[in-house]
Amino acid sequence: MSKDPVFVRGDGYMTHARQLVRDNFIRGLPVVDEGNKVLGLLTDQDVLNIHSSKSNVTVKGYIRESPLVTPDTDILKAARLLLDAKQHHVPVVASASDRTLVGILSDADLLRHIQPTKMSPGTVEKIMTTNVKTAYPDDSISRIWENMLDWDYTGIPVVSHKKEVLGIVTRIDIIKAGYARIGTTNTQGRSSGGSLKVEKVMSTPLYSLPPTASVSEAIGELLHNNIGRISVTNGGKLVGIVDRHDLLSACLAGMGL
Repeated sequence: MSKDPVFVRGDGYMTHARQLVRDNFIRGLPVVDEGNKVLGLLTDQDVLNIHSSKSNVTVKGYIRESPLVTPDTDILKAARLLLDAKQHHVPVVASASDRTLVGILSDADLLRHIQPTKMSPGTVEKIMTTNVKTAYPDDSISRIWENMLDWDYTGIPVVSHKKEVLGIVTRIDIIKAGYARIGTTNTQGRSSGGSLKVEKVMSTPLYSLPPTASVSEAIGELLHNNIGRISVTNGGKLVGIVDRHDLLSACLAGMGL
């Protein structure tokens, strides 16, 4: 787990939570009360999906329940709890009776310590998602930003109109470039970005693996490059995508969990 996590108060404002997510590029914010007791979790999707710029909207109404994880929780059990909750981060509390925030655990933290077994799926082809959402380089940034939030994606592969893989556009790419004015919308309710195109901010080359790559190799690539998902390509064509949850599930499946 990571100690001293960024957190937000339950009676705090969503404008502040937005700024924390934007400045720290984090996917989960523990929510605590005045005594630093965990109330739940606020996800980046919840925060970034709120278009209102009103300063009086509080965190309280957007808190999600989070699994009970303590420093003594078995790592495999923690992984199962995180996957079942469909979360990428989970607050770590002092004990079952003391919900004082002491850290935060992520799917990346778990993948650093959990490896596939001989019973796990052998290749990424067996666990990848094949119905991949993609973007074109001439798509507008504002539309892709909205899609990312609607789908809860951190990144979308960019392909040519001939389906050739070109790169990837991520939330961080858009935020760093200053095109996503979080909390500010135009008259159509879309985040600002106007007619600016994906090709202006996308990252190249795309991190990718062949379908025959092992689950262990995919884990190594995600951790080394600090990315949430990796594309699977065959002959320059996009055939699938694998994310941290897919890989973590594959590891646990090999252990019968």
